[in-house]
Amino acid sequence: MSFEVEVKYRVPDHDRVFRSLSLMGCVSSGTVTQQDTYLNHPARDFAQTNEAFRIRRIEEENRVTYKGPRLPGPTKTREEIEVVLGSGQEQFEGLLRVFESLGFRQVATIRKRRESFRVAFQDYQIEVALDTADGLGAFAEIEAIARDDADIPSAQQAVLNLAETLGLADVEPRSYLRMALEERSAATTSNLGE
Repeated sequence: MSFEVEVKYRVPDHDRVFRSLSLMGCVSSGTVTQQDTYLNHPARDFAQTNEAFRIRRIEEENRVTYKGPRLPGPTKTREEIEVVLGSGQEQFEGLLRVFESLGFRQVATIRKRRESFRVAFQDYQIEVALDTADGLGAFAEIEAIARDDADIPSAQQAVLNLAETLGLADVEPRSYLRMALEERSAATTSNLGE
């Protein structure tokens, strides 16, 4: 069982982080468009259990991802299971219909542009993602994979050390989903006051 270890940072823009990564010899693996459609379980509330379930489109590729409850520590750490499925819009819509037929309901869809970099750092292959999320802003995410429970503290420290090396300090503890739901709630409250 592997664990995703990540921290998200707010950034005014990506230029400074991009320059720092370039100075480290990192090369972009390209920019992609991602669309994450989050679903909630028919019998348990993932907001209460601190889990996440989504269908992700990366350009034409479709993936289903389950993220388990967060583990304690200085980073967002949790089990992640991801399965790559058939490509294309038709496959995506079919998959969504299957889950909706089983009682899952759509919670929100997050769209973002992501430029990714791989960094060999402190015995880990760490991914640094420069994200621009529609309606939410610019972010940098740093993610390592801990091989097992015993590896989590070391992976967490590597992620935090790389963030410091890149000059990142403005931690954004909320997920994109949480931010989008809070934005939606604020807009609804604002509209009620008009």
